Amino acid sequence: MEMLWMDWLGKPLWLWLVFMATVLALLAFDLGVLNRKDHVIGVRESLKLSAFYITAGLLFGLWVWLQLGPASAVNYYTGFLVEKSLSLDNVFVISLIFTHFAVPALYQHRVLFWGILGVIVLRALMIGLGAALVARYAWVLYIFGAFLIVTGLKMLFSVNQEPEIGKNPILAFLRRHLRVTPELHGHDFFVRAPHAQNPSQQVWWVTPLFLTLCMVEIVDLIFAVDSVPAIFAITTDPYIVYTSNIFAILGLRALYFALAAIIHRFHYLKYALALVLVFIGAKIFLGDFVFGGKVPALLSLAITFSLLAGGIAFSLWKTRGERAHRGGP
Repeated sequence: MEMLWMDWLGKPLWLWLVFMATVLALLAFDLGVLNRKDHVIGVRESLKLSAFYITAGLLFGLWVWLQLGPASAVNYYTGFLVEKSLSLDNVFVISLIFTHFAVPALYQHRVLFWGILGVIVLRALMIGLGAALVARYAWVLYIFGAFLIVTGLKMLFSVNQEPEIGKNPILAFLRRHLRVTPELHGHDFFVRAPHAQNPSQQVWWVTPLFLTLCMVEIVDLIFAVDSVPAIFAITTDPYIVYTSNIFAILGLRALYFALAAIIHRFHYLKYALALVLVFIGAKIFLGDFVFGGKVPALLSLAITFSLLAGGIAFSLWKTRGERAHRGGP
């Protein structure tokens, strides 16, 4: 029992175990009960599943409030909101990836589900590295802040640029070094098939669905370069950073099937996201040179929420009556 109270990354081990058990239970319920068989997830089911995950994330924030106090809970909810919003761009890029590989809607949830397992590991590594750097070199936060400001300003002037999936160098590397089947094989990531030069020999091949999964993971890694410094600019508590990140991503993957169909309606939200990055980066400097400490958590949450709500409202008003014009599931 004493082990449960051992300090691990600034918090008792039992707090981390409760979080991991909650996430594993949610994923087991998702795959084992709700999506045991491959099927096309419609908008209504997507919204229900997303509401389930969002409720779970909000309830976990309430639990954080009870266990760690209101300040930690406000930081958790701010991080949850920021990560959820920054991840909206993922939806658009993932939609492009599915379109590029011609992945049927029937198998898209399988890719996203296994993708989240990779996200849990990758985010843990990145957040662990960030926490170690911040703990040893406090000035790293200023680098994070400057990076977020530059990233936000850059985003303001590159809103309309779309990534070209087919020209991605990592995808080209994978195609050169892996045996890739020319077509999908149901929901399988790997299949045994005859060797290209020696048909009598059975060897393992990867399918385009595996390449799709790899690209989804790479996209998350790229977006994490923005979101991880953003959450560290809100709080340096590894527990709050990691839990808010994972719960936000869990819900967003569930919401993908509804958002992909209407992502064009949120075009102007990207400007709001850019301003959020600039604000979060600037508040590191504002906290030290204006407030004599950290910017009050409630003020930070209020400004972040106002920017995002304004971006959503303006986007929906500006694009009213428009039809979807991009590929989706």
